[in-house]
Amino acid sequence: MTFFIDRRENPKNKSAVNRQRFLRRYRKQIQESVKKKLGERSITDIGQGEKVSIPAKDTDEPFLHHGSGGRHTHVLPGNKDFVPGDKLQRPQGGGGGGAGEASDQGEGEDDFIFDLTREEFLDFLFEDMALPNLSKRQLTGSDEFKRVRAGFSADGAPGNISITRSMRSAISRKVALGAGKRRELRQLEAELAEFSDSDSPEAKKLTLRIEELRGQLGRIPFLDDIDIRYHRQVDEPIPTSKAVMFCLMDVSGSMDQATKDLAKRFFILLYLFLERHYEKTEVVFIRHHTRAEEVDEEEFFYSRETGGTVVSSALDLMSDIIEQRYPVSEWNIYGSQASDGDNWPNDAKRCAQQITAILPWVQYYAYIEICEQSPKPLWLTYEPVRNQHPDVFAMQTIKGPADIYPVFRELFAKELA
Repeated sequence: MTFFIDRRENPKNKSAVNRQRFLRRYRKQIQESVKKKLGERSITDIGQGEKVSIPAKDTDEPFLHHGSGGRHTHVLPGNKDFVPGDKLQRPQGGGGGGAGEASDQGEGEDDFIFDLTREEFLDFLFEDMALPNLSKRQLTGSDEFKRVRAGFSADGAPGNISITRSMRSAISRKVALGAGKRRELRQLEAELAEFSDSDSPEAKKLTLRIEELRGQLGRIPFLDDIDIRYHRQVDEPIPTSKAVMFCLMDVSGSMDQATKDLAKRFFILLYLFLERHYEKTEVVFIRHHTRAEEVDEEEFFYSRETGGTVVSSALDLMSDIIEQRYPVSEWNIYGSQASDGDNWPNDAKRCAQQITAILPWVQYYAYIEICEQSPKPLWLTYEPVRNQHPDVFAMQTIKGPADIYPVFRELFAKELA
């Protein structure tokens, strides 16, 4: 039996449904491939799409066939090399990894490779992660608006006419204008019915009056301009959710460029993650040595500084910026701090006080320590704070690029119900 499978792409994205079905069917294999790809490229490029591959053996198409049953007669050929009980030797060569000398035997099959879009790649990347304490504080003002109905008005565009409300107004007007005349008409018709002689002067007078009243009722317009009603539409601000991410980093002499690059990758991961959960995301860069300052991204990651380290100066500046520009009632605030763990010993108490004061304002605060050996002074300062606020404050250690994504997954893993 022959099976034909049409894999041609239909025009105008008509194959989108089949693509989604394919992604759902091979979700597990694609997730494994995405995780593997993370170790092969810089996480700073994580916002782009990716080519992923899955083993060709996993892409076999299902088909219907007859099950086993009935009577079958098989004739199997024998062999001259083996008899029952013989042990077979292991085949020579490797598993087809591409190394070794060429051979004139064997065959293989390439893996199935296809492109994931940016959105699809990020969906698989963040599928099993969630933001702790995720909430969306609504804005009282917004730059975006939507048109909503707000009652009715006597003027407007023809396309906004409300037929139901216009007819209701017209019927109400006709009932109100003709109520007295209809009452008089019913009374006169009853009096006319009592006359036995319809040619009498009194009967003719009643008949004339009845015809006059019917003419007046008939001249009441069915629909007048004053009856027309239009749907009234106004611009209503769209409530949006906003998040701000504070990036704090030590730029003292002990922080070399390689350490900054590791911190940058973590910050970019967090930014992409927040961007998927909130409609508007802002980033505030705070660098510090003995004093802190707010800078742009270029200066944050690539400027060179020397000197000591006073971490509380960055926390003080973060607190001031929150009070001045990011009201807690309107913004979802996230903090992320990267450091090699050094801090001035006399600053430990002040640093612990400041981070404790900031935690009630934030949704989550993540501290990563980039060092080969731990714990460092700043880790020891933050550890009691983490123990008191485990739902809001998290700490992890990173030693190299391979640790970034696993640490990120651990910080933002979904809680199992």
